[in-house]
Amino acid sequence: MAYVNIVVDREGPVGLVALNRPKVLNALNQATMDELVDALEGLDRDDEIRCVVLTGNERAFAAGADVTEMAEATPADMLAGYRFLQWERIRKISKPIIAAVRGYALGGGCELAMLCDMVIAGEGARFGQPEINIGIMPGAGGTQRLPRAIGKAQAMELVLTGRHMTAGEAFATGLVTRVVPDEVVLDEARRLAGDIASKPPVAVRLAKESILKAFDTSLETGLDYERKAFYLLFSTEDKTEGIQAFLAKRPPVFKGR
Repeated sequence: MAYVNIVVDREGPVGLVALNRPKVLNALNQATMDELVDALEGLDRDDEIRCVVLTGNERAFAAGADVTEMAEATPADMLAGYRFLQWERIRKISKPIIAAVRGYALGGGCELAMLCDMVIAGEGARFGQPEINIGIMPGAGGTQRLPRAIGKAQAMELVLTGRHMTAGEAFATGLVTRVVPDEVVLDEARRLAGDIASKPPVAVRLAKESILKAFDTSLETGLDYERKAFYLLFSTEDKTEGIQAFLAKRPPVFKGR
């Protein structure tokens, strides 16, 4: 599909997706989410792409959902829509996604950042779930992923007051991977993506799946999943190449097989 609200590019094995609605601080309307899901699923199917960077612009990663679409909505309208199915499709992307966050990541923007696997934040970034201020609450994972990331007490305060969290606070509580100067956020995200893209793709995929299982299952079930994934990797050519390269003291060449 032709994209209007996002820009998609690639740098070797790294896919780049930028939200591109600057006049409304990259508010996540239905059309933008449609395009975002289409782009991410396309990159996920592309064998040449091994990692994805998702970003916004200098002012905002995404300042939230597009409230104009919800102003007159009824419960039946919201129930009949497919808004949250898009978020589930993003959650199922198998390749690692790195959020490069500058400016505001609020409401749906914060939920979208949490849906990514890692978050590189600029020093001026602000995170939060301010939905309470307009009479609603998070609906795309904010009440579930935020407590898992930063703990119940911190999440409760953010959701019930709607206050913004600084990048420093977000790092201290475990919401983001690292904090860097605003002007190098995208470069740092690209560097991290390139590092991940150099690793064996099948092992990366299974490792991501195993980590996510830690949030969906018991410890016993998660350990069982991890071990089966571990055993499966012994059937790959990349496992053989990795060990042979290690023993020969040379850089490995991984092919994703």
